[in-house]
Amino acid sequence: MQRYSILSLLKNAATGHRQWERAWRAPEPKPVYDVIIVGGGGHGLAAAYYLAKLHGIHNVAVLEKGWLGGGNIGRNTTIIRSNYLLPENSRFYEHAMKLWEGLSLDLNYNVMFSQRGVINLAHSPAQIDAFARRGNAMRMEGIDAELLTPQEIKRRIPSIDIGADTRFPILGALCQPRGGTARHDAVAWGYARAADALGVDIIQNCEVTGFIRDGDRVVGVETNRGEIRAPKVGVSVAGSTSEVMRRAGIERLPIESHVLQAFVSEPLKPVIDTVVTFGAGHFYISQSDKGGLVFGGDIDGYNSYASRGNLPVFEHVAAAAVTLLPNLSRLRLLRNWGGIMDMSMDGSPIIDVGPLPGMYLNAGWCYGGFKATPAAGWCFAHTIAQDRPHELNEAFALDRFEAGRSLDEKGMGPHPRLH
Repeated sequence: MQRYSILSLLKNAATGHRQWERAWRAPEPKPVYDVIIVGGGGHGLAAAYYLAKLHGIHNVAVLEKGWLGGGNIGRNTTIIRSNYLLPENSRFYEHAMKLWEGLSLDLNYNVMFSQRGVINLAHSPAQIDAFARRGNAMRMEGIDAELLTPQEIKRRIPSIDIGADTRFPILGALCQPRGGTARHDAVAWGYARAADALGVDIIQNCEVTGFIRDGDRVVGVETNRGEIRAPKVGVSVAGSTSEVMRRAGIERLPIESHVLQAFVSEPLKPVIDTVVTFGAGHFYISQSDKGGLVFGGDIDGYNSYASRGNLPVFEHVAAAAVTLLPNLSRLRLLRNWGGIMDMSMDGSPIIDVGPLPGMYLNAGWCYGGFKATPAAGWCFAHTIAQDRPHELNEAFALDRFEAGRSLDEKGMGPHPRLH
């Protein structure tokens, strides 16, 4: 593991970092690996790391069509939580939360995990009842959950108006104190460096253009850098899942691709020290370490593979922000970005063996992809290594839609408009 003295840090700073050593190698692809992971985002890198660390499979290639961190791992609002209702989801995301809590130490890399809490505001008696139900379900699974009164919310977020004459009165909230945020690109860099140190080849600018078949079995991939073979090929490409799977002859999957935009404001002094979600409209906000307010809302309502969105979402998010926090009305928007969400039919993910022999699929993450990163990689690695799901992801089977075993998390994010 590379370590730097204060003298070497100053020397590199003075030379513009031109002599700075790479955090991970840039290897040429080998002709054969034990496992190929298609997709160098957070989930793919985490799966490769856990394959090497936990299952002793080091001869692994992670193939990324662009640059590491250029996809959804760097295009999100960094929120981490495990406040789910259904036990299958709450157990999975709580496993992720526990991995997050030790991730910086595990990777020997500061992912800047900040457990500042996640507060879901309620604006009607029905929402209070729903949050109480969800909080009780969480506590039955051993997950932290607190119901807050309006006065307790005001103490946490002084700029919020809890008066009865506001447009959307705040009647209470559900809080998960252990929730929070992490630095998204640091997560990618930390997993990449740790996987590389265990012998994993991370190959950037290597796009998969097809799959090599031996009968029905997948035995490798065709890329813009030549053929690469492996007896096991995992696909973890988020919103590009349908397009990549079509290259394997899989024409229909129970997912759609949609743009999800995020925004950051100009920096300002600390105003919010937690994560807040607006129960009267799909809006969420937190403040970054640089001072910018990070916020997001609904997906764009059309199918797209473009990492940019339309102005109606700007208007929706801005209106929700000013409705919730009127003191933000004169704040200037600094930038926005979009990630391509692979929206499943029930709002829950797919981590499974198949749909072809030798292939493994990690997809359908909707709004849950970033927060799931450690557990998704952990479970995907187990599924690939053992050729069967772990009990934490066995409910996330691809065939559950056909069999009628959907996991519909109502209230945890809108579903796509399925056609």
